[in-house]
Amino acid sequence: MNVSDTKANLSFSNGSPDVELPIYKGTIGPDVIDIRKLYAQTDMFTFDPGFMSTAACESSITYIDGDKGELLYRGYPIEQLAEKCDYLDTCYLLLKGELPDANQREDFHKLVTQHTMVNEQMQFFLRGFRRDAHPMAVLTGLVGGMSAFYHDSTDIHNPQHREISAIRLIAKMPTLVAMAYKYGLGQPYMYPQNNLSYAGNFLRMMFGTPCEEYQVNPVLEKALDRIFILHADHEQNASTSTVRLCGSSGTNPFAAIAAGVACLWGPAHGGANEAALNMLEDIQAMGGVAKVGEFVAKVKDKNSSVRLMGFGHRVYKNYDPRAKLMQHTCNEVLAELGLEKDPLFALAKALEKIALEDDYFVQRKLYPNVDFYSGIVQRAIGIPVKLFTGIFALARTVGWIAQLNEMIGDPDYKIGRPRQLYIGSTRRDVA
Repeated sequence: MNVSDTKANLSFSNGSPDVELPIYKGTIGPDVIDIRKLYAQTDMFTFDPGFMSTAACESSITYIDGDKGELLYRGYPIEQLAEKCDYLDTCYLLLKGELPDANQREDFHKLVTQHTMVNEQMQFFLRGFRRDAHPMAVLTGLVGGMSAFYHDSTDIHNPQHREISAIRLIAKMPTLVAMAYKYGLGQPYMYPQNNLSYAGNFLRMMFGTPCEEYQVNPVLEKALDRIFILHADHEQNASTSTVRLCGSSGTNPFAAIAAGVACLWGPAHGGANEAALNMLEDIQAMGGVAKVGEFVAKVKDKNSSVRLMGFGHRVYKNYDPRAKLMQHTCNEVLAELGLEKDPLFALAKALEKIALEDDYFVQRKLYPNVDFYSGIVQRAIGIPVKLFTGIFALARTVGWIAQLNEMIGDPDYKIGRPRQLYIGSTRRDVA
């Protein structure tokens, strides 16, 4: 951290002495006021529900400028990574800090590919779930259960263990997601195939059967790889903060990532693309494009419970840069599959047009986000709605691992322990 020459002075109207607080500068983005000694100096805490104005850590992984609509992984714009790199290149970047050279790329791709199989006993563990269990419930259990199968990489304070568990998680997550999907269908699991790409292998495990040879469609392969890249990390969001908080206790990496999966399941976080597609299907049931105006009127009505899903973002106050890339990918996939006239996509375009032109949405900066299009793409590929968040978890795993490793390597890190403003009863005695 770079200490600023400027200091923050906290003064009190009750005559208590002023407190001088140091200010630190990041390479880009807002400066931060260091309040670590505030309680010791003033006997007071800060109050910040939802951590809207609190930086909980230092990080060099991901940077978001919500006003500009900018997303950087290790300094690289997401647009460039999505166009010029694949997902495993992006994984290497997030984990190591730099893009791989040709030799590093070959070694890393081979390393991940060689660890895509899971312990055979995990199939028996999976059978303990009901067939109709939600895939995210299954995935949370499977990821947490990995610590029971891979004992040699559970020490979060051992750098070698963290490296081994990172490769295992990145490599095996597609296998676990596909297993959860196949289990619900009652179909046999498809073992990974090492001659395929990361995304191509996942498509085969999802949609292939032992009855016939599965041919990977390169357009769908590229689309899925792009979805993975766009969701690989997103700064200190709820699930990433959960992984950091969980990992701060010293728990094993598999448990920490399972906590992230559980947090991501929430409809306000990883379930947003599922909610956006459900919204489009509801409008379609009302009458489709002809009813968009009626739906928008309900969104604007303060007395209505109707919400616009897939628009706006907690951080972005401009067009989500991932949404532009996803829109292009959406066009490619629908054209490849002959679904250009897909009613939901036509509906999405009509809704987007209104949102980008209507003063109500423009003033509130409710621009389409990545969830708006990714749900349509996944639906076109054949991924069921209930599995959308599982795909998100698969992609975000590398970001969680990178953030967890960064926290463990920070000499200033401590177990997370937020404070509170207590408003309950004062001390009282039992009569």
